[in-house]
Amino acid sequence: MLIGEVSRRSGVSTRMLRHYDRLGLVQPTGRTSGGYREYSADDIRRLFRVECLRTLGLSLSDVGAALDEPGATPTGLVGDLIRHTRARIAVQEELLRKLERVEAAAPAQWGEVIGIVTLLRALESESGARRQQAVLSQHGGASLPVESLVEAALSEDDPNVAGALLWSLARADGEGLPDLAAGLDSPAAEVRHRAAVAIAAVPTAAATALLRRALDDSDVAVRERAALALGSRRIADAVPVLLGMVVEGRSDVEAAEILGSLAEAGASANDIVRGLRDEFGNTSDTRARLRITQALAEIPGAAAREALTTLAADSDRTIAATAAAILRT
Repeated sequence: MLIGEVSRRSGVSTRMLRHYDRLGLVQPTGRTSGGYREYSADDIRRLFRVECLRTLGLSLSDVGAALDEPGATPTGLVGDLIRHTRARIAVQEELLRKLERVEAAAPAQWGEVIGIVTLLRALESESGARRQQAVLSQHGGASLPVESLVEAALSEDDPNVAGALLWSLARADGEGLPDLAAGLDSPAAEVRHRAAVAIAAVPTAAATALLRRALDDSDVAVRERAALALGSRRIADAVPVLLGMVVEGRSDVEAAEILGSLAEAGASANDIVRGLRDEFGNTSDTRARLRITQALAEIPGAAAREALTTLAADSDRTIAATAAAILRT
């Protein structure tokens, strides 16, 4: 069979057939009576094998090795091909992810597209200073790749960069809350904590609802971050966790101040004082009792004064003196 007919029947162009011939991959081995080179049945079968292997993505050199070298096992060649294919897919998936995030930011001008791509590349930098600068350099009206900002916020260890990311997410008016909510479901406590911190920076009702959910988190740091944010928003659900913070001495001054502001804003001062008195009676730790006494100074009303009057007669002289000093002021 001459080259033209082989091309028509196989679908392989004559140019490619000549290329195969030059490489020694598929060479016509017969001759016509007129001296023309002719493809034999074996040559056609080899051409079919070459095309089959090429559909798997093998290079022409790999195809030649597969057909001619005894040591070229299918397992080795196919294994290499799998690794190379996965690497190419990873590159393409990363490109697709960037394109989707650019599209989600809905840029109106090509200049905004360039700004988004620049930010995405900077977020991948190993330099914390570069990451921070890239986030802070976004001007107020810029389209934001919110999904990427959330992803970065949930993984960022540098406190300066994390602060810049929180500022940027706060500008997004709650657009990143669904992704941050997913962060609250992470099995990693540090990710859930970062999610709670980021949600606390968003001043919306939806963010408040997510923070309420975080009050039941298994990790104490997540619960306390949610409680501080909710207390600052005058949400009384935070009171039990804030009381625990006073007792345990974790951000106890801030927790006590928030308890006082909750009482001033309409939360039951009597309930807060009752909670503090119960905690006082349930612990023998002198330092915890002293923190509870100091916290009562933040609570307005007669119930707090009555509790302090009782503590001014406490057998512990430090607690008694502290309560008496609070009452005098």
